[in-house]
Amino acid sequence: MTPPDPNGEVGPNNYIEVVNLTFAVPDCTEPSGDPVVLYDQFMDRWILSQFTTSGLDDPSKPFWNCVAVSTTSDPTGSYYRYAFETGHFQFFPDYPKYGNWTDSYVLTTREFGPTVEYGIGVYALEKNKMVNGEPARAVNFFLDGNDPDDGLLPADVDGKQKPKTDAAVPIVGTQDDGAGYGATFDALNIWDLTVKWNSAASSTLTLKTQLPTAAFDSIFPCAPTSRDCLPQPGIVDPAQYLDILSYRQRPTFRLAYRNFKDYEALVTNQSVEATPGIAGARWYEIRRTGGTYSLYQQGTHAPGDGVHRWMGSIAQDKKGDMALGYSVVNGSTVYPGIRYTGRLAGDPLGQMTLGEGTIINGSGVQTTTNSRWGDYTDMTVDPSDDCTFWYVNEYYPTSGTPDDGRPWHTRIASFKLPGC
Repeated sequence: MTPPDPNGEVGPNNYIEVVNLTFAVPDCTEPSGDPVVLYDQFMDRWILSQFTTSGLDDPSKPFWNCVAVSTTSDPTGSYYRYAFETGHFQFFPDYPKYGNWTDSYVLTTREFGPTVEYGIGVYALEKNKMVNGEPARAVNFFLDGNDPDDGLLPADVDGKQKPKTDAAVPIVGTQDDGAGYGATFDALNIWDLTVKWNSAASSTLTLKTQLPTAAFDSIFPCAPTSRDCLPQPGIVDPAQYLDILSYRQRPTFRLAYRNFKDYEALVTNQSVEATPGIAGARWYEIRRTGGTYSLYQQGTHAPGDGVHRWMGSIAQDKKGDMALGYSVVNGSTVYPGIRYTGRLAGDPLGQMTLGEGTIINGSGVQTTTNSRWGDYTDMTVDPSDDCTFWYVNEYYPTSGTPDDGRPWHTRIASFKLPGC
């Protein structure tokens, strides 16, 4: 199956990877895809999730976000199982992305109705009940599809320092003035989600600010469809090019949050057309001080060697150093593989200064006309030392399609940056 949707999470003693169709939440009907795994370092629990698609075949059935929370710190043990109905009965919750906050598990979805309705779902789940296996509530909001960004990410806390009590959960998206949805300038859109479980009905989701960014182009020259974008060695049929998935203007998983006490930092990235016909990874560091957001730095990682870099994920270690992992390919010599780069906290702003490392080179191509790649990858930080980065992505060791015995593979890598 494409895409594999590889993502993973590291805990003190385990690393868990999930891909499409290879794990299920036992108490849900037909969990079908877009899995996400989180580790909650404050509760020492694991969170596994998938959506259901049963409502696509039977309009009398609702859609569910299925979530399992480990009963102990052992990810191979038992789980408390939950199914939260989508806010709109017949809206399919595609592309769910989760974040761990102080007293909520937060998720965002791209929701599709039975005809042409579309929008963004934002949910908060009652974490303190879930970790004890008790009945748990959810609050949800729906943003109309005419909103000028097509996908939001919830903050996911890294490190030992919690956000301040009652601090709003940042929810971040991007908008491109050269794309759809009526945006008039390139920007980061930042929403504040405020949830107090002792008065859940007073929860709010507010567009807090729009931070203008350096110009970027999320619309890549793809043909014959909007998913046929990135050439592969030896592939002459453009219908077998790989999907950049940038046209939806959304940042890619995760929105990594860290509280440095003097300020809070959020890092994320998105795939863009860095130079004409070449994909690159645009990355951002947002800071929040006293409730006010600012764009501290931004950059586009595209070294100018004709190689496409896309489908990234970024995080910070306890010192504020950053690591960015991503996919690579070109149409001649670079098969679909995995690389990474990074920067130290004191380096010149807007630059990935540490060069580029190879996690694994590809040696085959994807030959399906499905084109799908990703749809996401995952950079996380080891809670045992708050320094070691763990990254998972897909690559091709041999050419073929998923029907040929799943020739795509995933690779998990770990590394530290100097001085941490």
